[in-house]
Amino acid sequence: MTTIKACIFDLDGVIVDTAVYHYKAWKRLANQLGFDFTEEQNEKLKGVSRTRSLELILQWGGISKSPAEQEELATLKNTWYVEMISHMTPSEILPGAKEFLVACRAAGLKTALGSASKNSMMILEKVDIVNLFDAVIDGNKVTKAKPDPEVFLKGAEAVGVSPAECVVFEDAIAGVEAAITGGMKAVGIGSPEVLGEADLVVSGLNEMSLEKLNALAPPNPPR
Repeated sequence: MTTIKACIFDLDGVIVDTAVYHYKAWKRLANQLGFDFTEEQNEKLKGVSRTRSLELILQWGGISKSPAEQEELATLKNTWYVEMISHMTPSEILPGAKEFLVACRAAGLKTALGSASKNSMMILEKVDIVNLFDAVIDGNKVTKAKPDPEVFLKGAEAVGVSPAECVVFEDAIAGVEAAITGGMKAVGIGSPEVLGEADLVVSGLNEMSLEKLNALAPPNPPR
């Protein structure tokens, strides 16, 4: 029988919610360039790389910039973002996230982070949960963006567990697709309408339990 041996978590929208900081930094950049940036537009950047996000924002603002200028703007946005997240505290961990991580580890499960963010370690340190992960695979260790499963496959490899024995927790469609492509079970954090491809959808980790987790393991094959 296949049992669940590891849980791999996306960071943003699953463990913490840094979307508000991304939004404030992008909005500041757009305003500086002379146009506005809405929360609706920000939603479209979920799970999208910094470079691609900037391309979309410039497109919405009807502005064209050279590759060198784009690089400069992306760096500026990241500087503002890092400044904001440097003030994060443990109170910003999403409801139930820390408790579920602790429960997984107490049950002998491996835990890994699988995030596109290059600032993952800094955020984990600020909210004081680095010690709850056996491995951290972030944007500094991968070259392919989700829906490519690279980040999750590296997470499974880092904790020594086969993909079939891993469950991924994700709040973005691209992340759910990456988990499925990688041969893992996927738990969507958010809305069933958006994350319908996932094996299970909950509104947050406060709705997860070890029972629900173990129910995702494939049944015994018939003899």
